[in-house]
Amino acid sequence: MELIVAIRFVAILLSALLLLAQEPVRKFPLPDPEAPEAPVEWVCPMDPDVRAKGPAKCSRCGMALVPGIPDQVEYPVDLKVTPKTLKPGRKMELSFSIRDPKTGNPVKDFEVMHERLFHMFIVSQDLKYFIHDHPQQGSDSVFRFETALPKAGMYRVLSDFYPKGGTPQLIAKTLLVPGAPITAGTKLTPDIGTQQAENLAVTLKTEPEKPTAGMKTLMFFKLEPGDGLEQYLGAWGHMMAASQDLIDMIHTHPFLADGGQQVQFNMIFPRPGVYRVWVQFQRKGVVNTVAFNVPVAELK
Repeated sequence: MELIVAIRFVAILLSALLLLAQEPVRKFPLPDPEAPEAPVEWVCPMDPDVRAKGPAKCSRCGMALVPGIPDQVEYPVDLKVTPKTLKPGRKMELSFSIRDPKTGNPVKDFEVMHERLFHMFIVSQDLKYFIHDHPQQGSDSVFRFETALPKAGMYRVLSDFYPKGGTPQLIAKTLLVPGAPITAGTKLTPDIGTQQAENLAVTLKTEPEKPTAGMKTLMFFKLEPGDGLEQYLGAWGHMMAASQDLIDMIHTHPFLADGGQQVQFNMIFPRPGVYRVWVQFQRKGVVNTVAFNVPVAELK
């Protein structure tokens, strides 16, 4: 009985092998080494949604497009303050040293962004003090800036730069000036009314009317009077937005602007709360800085 079962099994196996032998051999084409490579898309490092099929300038910020964007890697920034003991009103020097994240060596070469190698922002814990300025690079590749902070408390220092071969960086540091309680920001009251600066009045309208965290908000700024408007640092406007707890800080530029009275920024506020939004516009050689407190609702 066992012998009969074994013979049947062998017969079935032979039949299966015969059927396989009769199946045609399927050939899969090999890649053609001479076939053209897929086209590389050229992208703006600062505005990745601006793209082209070849070398070009960004229509929004004027930077040269690059063939693709490297992976986002943070470049460490070492901030040194001289003197070490800070006092309100006392002059001090800020020194910014940028290191290569792979080698740890000092970075020497940077791309120009909006006519400068380095943009620096300082915001006080009560969000009332704000400066946007530009440390100068020394022969040792360190960027230095002299200033005096007006009062005791905590300050956030934002470094905005673009190392060659890397990607644009936005690195936040914290400075403490002794003599006052340290708080993580402040509680802001919404204020989106018209703001008056040196020689310009700025009115804000948003779409949607009530911004929502995580969703795109269109921010339309109307400038009056509309004559004599000029680009400031290669752009028709600059914006810095900070959450009231000073955790989220965003630096951006207009989405649509042509030198007319209306300037559009697009913003995605990351979390609900009230954001302090500073905008800068230049008119007749004067840089106008105004601020709005924009309430942002929770996504439901």
